[in-house]
Amino acid sequence: MHIQSMISTHPHVQGSINDALIRAVEEAYDCAAACRICADACLGEAMVADLAQCIRLNLDCADVCAAAGAVGARRTGRNEAVIKGLLEVCAETCATCATECDKHAGMHEHCRICAEACRRCEEACREAAGTITPSRH
Repeated sequence: MHIQSMISTHPHVQGSINDALIRAVEEAYDCAAACRICADACLGEAMVADLAQCIRLNLDCADVCAAAGAVGARRTGRNEAVIKGLLEVCAETCATCATECDKHAGMHEHCRICAEACRRCEEACREAAGTITPSRH
């Protein structure tokens, strides 16, 4: 990904790069893609009805990750409280999705891969959230 090189060129960054946040943005975008693909793969399985909750959580996780990635990548202005909140919600959503995908990982490789992506994103988002202290206006 080009996230770090793009953010480092932003005129408001001025050399101040939060590596943990950049990793979270990268993992969030990766996880969003993995979850969308997993949901689609679940829809292609013969026992799709048994995967309804997995599909739902995949889609929820993909949307939350995409939002966290998008908001976390913005550098103009400040909104630390929203960024931190989204990272925390993203971590929780990823944990829930990973737990559900684990239930199906023995039968579906796409669920195993998705659970791994969710865990990486969860870890990155928790770490990044810990680096952000919202300022009071």
